[in-house]
Amino acid sequence: MFRPLAVIFSLVSIAPAFSATQLDTSPRLIISIREQKLMLLENGGRVATYPVSTSKYGLGDFRGRMTTPLGYLMVAQKIGDYAPVGAVFHNRRLTGEILQPNAPGRDPVTTRIIWLSGLETQNAQAFHRCIYIHGTPEEKTIGRPASYGCIRMKAADIAVLYGQVPLGALVQIIPDRLPKVPKARPMPTSNTLVVQNEKLNSPERPEPASTSGTLSAEQMRMAGALAAERRKAQERKGAPVLNKGTVAAQNIPRA
Repeated sequence: MFRPLAVIFSLVSIAPAFSATQLDTSPRLIISIREQKLMLLENGGRVATYPVSTSKYGLGDFRGRMTTPLGYLMVAQKIGDYAPVGAVFHNRRLTGEILQPNAPGRDPVTTRIIWLSGLETQNAQAFHRCIYIHGTPEEKTIGRPASYGCIRMKAADIAVLYGQVPLGALVQIIPDRLPKVPKARPMPTSNTLVVQNEKLNSPERPEPASTSGTLSAEQMRMAGALAAERRKAQERKGAPVLNKGTVAAQNIPRA
């Protein structure tokens, strides 16, 4: 009796792990400290890869230290909808100033803010430490560790990424290289699906006449046979027949 129960409980316990191995279609991010790159994944494939800049003070998640945390996090808040590229934020509020890339002597948060929250013990302080993915005017430093704990991106890149990543999206920060992932396959559009369904569900019918003005041999044969049939029918009724095999104009009913 206890053995079947044990089997049932073991199956219940592995169900979440099994479901986790299924294809994840939701957008998620992987950030490589070693390569200083961010990869966007969706539908089980790679959508885009962007250069980034992580902390110049190393890795970790301790208050008072400007380090970049590792592990699994999530997108907790998004700030900056419709803000201009290069718009400056102070305390997550727009100042009205807009900076060009590599503006001299300036290093604020710009363009968009993707605020991260830690999901593990090793990054539990990330949200309170204000760890963001954000834009920076210091674009000449992108590609090497240069931030104060956040993940910096070029202004144009963060503006695009912001619209690709929803709230709650999973973010993984790893010390190693990015995994090798094939490009994501484009999802079929609704119009494509409608056309395919119509072709599957509709009965077979002859192809429409060519738009180039040239008739195929089969179309010419069918047209000749129909003309001959109409001519025979008219002759039996005694109707006048024109040279082209069409009924005289006076015999055509009007709408």
